[in-house]
Amino acid sequence: MSGKLVRLVCTAAMAVQAATLTTAPATAVPEPREPAHRTLSDLLTDLQQLYRRAERATETYNATDEKLRAQRAEVARLDAALARARLSLQDSRGAAGRLARQQYQGTSDISPYVRLLLARDPQRALDQGHVIGQLARERAETLDRLTGTEHKAAELARKARTALDRQLTLARQQREQRDDVRDRLTDVEELLASLTPEQLAALAEFEKSGVDEAQRRLLSSGALGGDHKPSDRGDRALRHATRQLGKPYEWGAEGPETYDCSGLTSEAWARAGTPIPRTSQEQWARLPRVPLTELRPGDLVVYYPDATHVAIYQGDGKVIQAPRTGERVKVSPIAAHPILGAVRPG
Repeated sequence: MSGKLVRLVCTAAMAVQAATLTTAPATAVPEPREPAHRTLSDLLTDLQQLYRRAERATETYNATDEKLRAQRAEVARLDAALARARLSLQDSRGAAGRLARQQYQGTSDISPYVRLLLARDPQRALDQGHVIGQLARERAETLDRLTGTEHKAAELARKARTALDRQLTLARQQREQRDDVRDRLTDVEELLASLTPEQLAALAEFEKSGVDEAQRRLLSSGALGGDHKPSDRGDRALRHATRQLGKPYEWGAEGPETYDCSGLTSEAWARAGTPIPRTSQEQWARLPRVPLTELRPGDLVVYYPDATHVAIYQGDGKVIQAPRTGERVKVSPIAAHPILGAVRPG
């Protein structure tokens, strides 16, 4: 979202308390309505859907970015192994060449067994036969090593080419996903730009009242247990997240100046000494789950059925989150979004 648009939203939200919007008459087949004729509920639903599409696209982009990093590391590893194999191949070929020259310069067509039969000094012939046998074994070993190194180098070259092709495919996917994110964010900007300052302020107040009500219901239900003491690493992760309060949201960002939702949580736990998956979906899929009644500060709260948003639990029914485009890292009620569940790194 452009800085100008963000300032417009923030100014309108602070300057205007509320605005009354008219409700369009119901029809059998709803027709598209201009922003001025939508209810607050309609506008909030539209805006939240656009934000969620943008966040889903962002998490998909992040997942591909993580795979791309791993693939680049694999390409580098294979390139280094291939370079070592080629050096070894060069050494093996040199040794094979030396043996070939020795054989050309110092051998005859008479077998060691015939030499033994014709020798005037059988013991000396036996000693020579031992040397010849040793040379033969060395030659065989050198040729085996050469053949094995050639096969290894060829296989490493094949794997390196395959890995590079996979890297290029992931890079292309990432570019496409980046464009998708930008398109989704443009949709958000267009909707916000179509609203008056009064509508923006009323929308912000309407959204806040919905969150407050969801928080009240959650706390009164007893679904959250009492505050539990965090682990040492959980406390370090939470303290790092707390130091990021006020920094801007930016899709795909992992700090230190800007963050998206899972960039904040993954960076906080990495700073605590426990690396975790980069995306909210992988955090939900791969980290141990805990019931809300056992939440302790530092745990991660995951939102929406497709796990497209995540925050770090602060305690006392609050989380620290990087909410969405145009906002900053902040403390929010745990019920700011529909909760899917919670996970505990480490």
